[in-house]
Amino acid sequence: AILSIWCKSCGFGESFYGIWVKDRSNTNTVFKMEEPMEEQSVDETSVKQPQNSEGDPKPAERKKLPSLLRPVVMGAISTEEYEMQYWPKLENAIVQLLTQTPGDYIPISYEQMYSCVYKCVCQQHSERMYNDLMSLVIGHLQRVSQELKNSPPDAYVERFNFAMTQYMQALGGIAPIFNYMNRFYVSSKLNTDLKEELQKLFTLHVADQHISTLFPMLQEAQNRPFAVSPPTMANIIKTLHSLKPDLAPQYPDLFARFIPNVLPQVSADDLPRIVEETRRWQQELLEREGFARGETSRKRSGDELQTKPTPLSFMPKNSC
Repeated sequence: AILSIWCKSCGFGESFYGIWVKDRSNTNTVFKMEEPMEEQSVDETSVKQPQNSEGDPKPAERKKLPSLLRPVVMGAISTEEYEMQYWPKLENAIVQLLTQTPGDYIPISYEQMYSCVYKCVCQQHSERMYNDLMSLVIGHLQRVSQELKNSPPDAYVERFNFAMTQYMQALGGIAPIFNYMNRFYVSSKLNTDLKEELQKLFTLHVADQHISTLFPMLQEAQNRPFAVSPPTMANIIKTLHSLKPDLAPQYPDLFARFIPNVLPQVSADDLPRIVEETRRWQQELLEREGFARGETSRKRSGDELQTKPTPLSFMPKNSC
């Protein structure tokens, strides 16, 4: 008892056990300390659990783990359950994101969608879910491309900008929902990124199908002030440059207005050519707008104002 109190007061706890040894030839008390032992609970030391024939505790009488340490048992998701229960929820959320107006935000439970993706990935439905996602997005982009082809010329540029902005905003919601699939299937097995693959789909099914129609309109619009609003023009050029950088060498003058360092570096030998191009552009602008250079003075002869001498206010009025 004295040893137990001493161990507690010194901070050793009950994991150390000592033996008091008293030498008959010497009245001094000797304290002998054994090796520290692992801390044992009351159940392990005082209660002997029943065992089976192999010496293991019976399953019904094993000590229960805390709730936080218990393994999570997830039921298997069959193909039918995936098709009827999980994928329809994800499909509905994706369609809403793809069709929402730019600037608007639809209330979607990202927690619920992420949970669906997590369960499907854990139950080996990653490949099926990835293919379903790609098929759904491709079908949407094909419909968008067909609608752009049927658009009138005066609304074509604005509608293309709307469709591109709408899709890029949708990617900001689709990528987080499928983040778990991206980490454990797309990145690890396909060696790519989900958002990059979705951007490639827009380039393949929309941008490449309309470049031959879109850029002649943009080049014509830059010669007519405000034929296309500057924010629309800037958004189209910057987004297409991020999706397809090889377009810049094909249309350098158009991209150079919004993307820095697109044109090659200028040397001293190029200065005469640049001066001549600047003079030609200025002349074309004057002729197109109906201006003419010449006498810019609109005053008639003799209308010049005659300057009057300013009196000196600091001199007295009656001074001679």
